[in-house]
Amino acid sequence: MSGKYIISAIIGSFGIAYVCDHAVSDRKIFGGTTPSTVSNKAWQEETDKKFHAWPRSAGSPVVMNPISRQNFIIKSNTKP
Repeated sequence: MSGKYIISAIIGSFGIAYVCDHAVSDRKIFGGTTPSTVSNKAWQEETDKKFHAWPRSAGSPVVMNPISRQNFIIKSNTKP
C-alpha cells in the first residue's frame, strides 16, 4: 500500500528536478550565457593540443579533461 506512494514520490521528485534543471540550465532564468570555452570546438581542439604537447617531467602519461576536471591514467602496453 505504501509502495505506490513511495514510487510516485520518487517519480515526482525526478520530474521536479528535471523541470528545475531545464529552467536553470537551458532557459537560463538567472541570466548569463554559455561560456565560449565550452561551446567553441576550436578552443577545445587547441586545448587538447596544448595538453598533449605539455612536457611531463615524471609519472605516467595522463589525459586531462578541462571540462570535468578528471584525470585518467593511460596504461601503455609497451615495456621498455
